[in-house]
Amino acid sequence: MNINDDFTQRVVLREHGAVWTASPTAGVERRMLDRVGAEVARATSIVRYAAGASFKLHVHDGGEEIFVLQGVFSDERGDYPAGSYLRNPPGSSHAPFSRDGCLLFVKLWQFAADDSAPVRIDTSAAAWYPGMVAGLAVQPLHEHDGVSTALVRWAPHTRFTMHTHVGGEEILVLDGVFLDENGAYPAGTWLRSPRGSRHTPYTGAEGATIYVKVGAIGAPLMALTA
Repeated sequence: MNINDDFTQRVVLREHGAVWTASPTAGVERRMLDRVGAEVARATSIVRYAAGASFKLHVHDGGEEIFVLQGVFSDERGDYPAGSYLRNPPGSSHAPFSRDGCLLFVKLWQFAADDSAPVRIDTSAAAWYPGMVAGLAVQPLHEHDGVSTALVRWAPHTRFTMHTHVGGEEILVLDGVFLDENGAYPAGTWLRSPRGSRHTPYTGAEGATIYVKVGAIGAPLMALTA
């Protein structure tokens, strides 16, 4: 199953009208954003757990990145409320579940082979740092071999300069409305821009908070295996 697998193309998917697909596990559904592969896939998804849903113990051969959007996600190591950022490196295993239901942003098989450090960040308590222009605040989440992931908080009426993303850019709008010359992107919108893409992002009266990953398109990743 291939979904939005041409990484030379810009993709914009808004939350309104999203299609949810059942996973092999009862009570767990997926909003597939991009995907290369069958059930084992290099994939980016929004994943929804119903209350009480759980997975059996399993191994993530290609690693797993999670940002908890709503509710509380859990496994045998602990509970991760909304705002938690997790990286389970290649070869790690767990048995995840959610007592009351949760909503996750999940990326699978998108690790470099030597990116082996687990990450657990409570972004509600982590520090923010000034961004490159007035009105921006940045919370770094992860960086490895030129691929950087962060939260970026935009104050109302903040404007960034025109710039180029040599290694592409991926954005999930967490709250507010993010804008550029191509359109307006409310909370829940996922954008993927190809290598060499350019834009001039800004915000209006609402401001915005976004998850952003740069440098990942075309970066060396572990080979996908069944």
